[in-house]
Amino acid sequence: MIQIILAEDHNIVRNGIRSLLEKEPDFEVAGEAVNGRQALELLENGTAAQVVLADMNMPELSGIELIAKLKQLAPSCKVIVLSALDHEKYVVQAFQTGANGYLLKSVNPEELIFAIRHIYAGSQYVCSELTSRFLNRLLSVPDALTSELADGIDFSSREVEILGLIAEGYTNQEIADKLFTSKRTIEGHRQALIEKTGARNTAALVRFAIMNGIIN
Repeated sequence: MIQIILAEDHNIVRNGIRSLLEKEPDFEVAGEAVNGRQALELLENGTAAQVVLADMNMPELSGIELIAKLKQLAPSCKVIVLSALDHEKYVVQAFQTGANGYLLKSVNPEELIFAIRHIYAGSQYVCSELTSRFLNRLLSVPDALTSELADGIDFSSREVEILGLIAEGYTNQEIADKLFTSKRTIEGHRQALIEKTGARNTAALVRFAIMNGIIN
């Protein structure tokens, strides 16, 4: 049974999502919150939940603040953002903070259900509308960096491993934990990779690595 906490300040939206989820035999709405602080209180007071479905814009505690605090309070709990905010910067910010999924509120019921099960199983997920939009932007915007091949740039197996984890949205601390090293070491690797590739930032670094086939 997948137990879910809904954090959404609009009653009509929250009621609609709850009604949809309750139709699934393996889903249980364990609690509801009208803001991020209430969602945290539910977990602190013993509400069992493996997934938190949260809006980005909520009173008292925003979705980003909620994600950050949830990762401290219940690190194994999956956090899925369900938002009307469709700009790339919000998606990146959510994943960098620790979100496991990002869905637009325009997502159809079938994809919402699929995403929850997919994320619960341990994967990350971005809704198809955003994925398609980002891919089209990636293919249509010329970029001198990504048009060049990585010839002459050598990457160690550890650097490739770290690049892959960065691309999957893991934070420096999460990567450090996975690789049994320190956060400072990972920060050093990330900066060295940015300098080695000439990337402007982490997003450009990931783009460079994908376009050059360094990671899938």
